[in-house]
Amino acid sequence: MRTGNNRMITRVYISHSPADEDMALQLSRALWRVGLESYVALYNQSIAISQAERVSFGLRNSECLVALLTLEGSVSPDLCQEIGFARSLDLLIVPLQEEGAKLPFLIEHLRPIFFREERYADAIGLLIKTLRELSRLEWLKVTCPKCGEEMTQYLTPQEEVEDALAKGSFLETICSYCQNEIRLDARTFEPRI
Repeated sequence: MRTGNNRMITRVYISHSPADEDMALQLSRALWRVGLESYVALYNQSIAISQAERVSFGLRNSECLVALLTLEGSVSPDLCQEIGFARSLDLLIVPLQEEGAKLPFLIEHLRPIFFREERYADAIGLLIKTLRELSRLEWLKVTCPKCGEEMTQYLTPQEEVEDALAKGSFLETICSYCQNEIRLDARTFEPRI
């Protein structure tokens, strides 16, 4: 797979069915917060470039494909074709599989991250942890929910994330602009007031 030879994961292609756009966008925002660029919602970004070219560009410029496999999405022909193309490019593929969904045959040998819709944030947290183990993620982008300013800080060490998850608590930081305390979801780093 192309992530070898000290190659960092900086861009992730999120493959999903059109029905799962909201879940893909939620994942994209979580990846952005930990400094990963993602290609998602490519179908609506440019009318001058065909869907096939947008998909090809997104996959060729990514180091990892996350396959969002919901009950409906796992049978999407587009998603299955994107997985096949990612395999031909030797990309790292990480399946996020909703309970009850079936893995496409090209990736049925992979170990998926399982989720239930109501616990989707847990799967996102496990995906972020997995990507941290494979790549050096150092920065966290936080948009203050009070003043709306975006700040960058060091990413919370994984040990502190695990501790917060075990306690069922939030991570905490302070906005460098308005000085308000911000609580962060320890799974997705989503800010809360």
